[in-house]
Amino acid sequence: MFDKLKFLGKIKERGKTIQEVADFLEINPATLYRKMNGESDFYREEIQELCNFLSFEDPMQIFFAERVAETQ
Repeated sequence: MFDKLKFLGKIKERGKTIQEVADFLEINPATLYRKMNGESDFYREEIQELCNFLSFEDPMQIFFAERVAETQ
């Protein structure tokens, strides 16, 4: 599952904006927001391009993050 908060953190950490990321992917910012909110999926090529553009050390933590349910 995609980790939106880590993704946004990496964008800010690299000094980029959502608009710059969308422009890099050649998509509309609204499309990027849909992908970030889980309404649409990132394509494999987009993930590879983002890893290079934003220099992700471990893209698995962002694009394939596990959600662990809290139990009591």
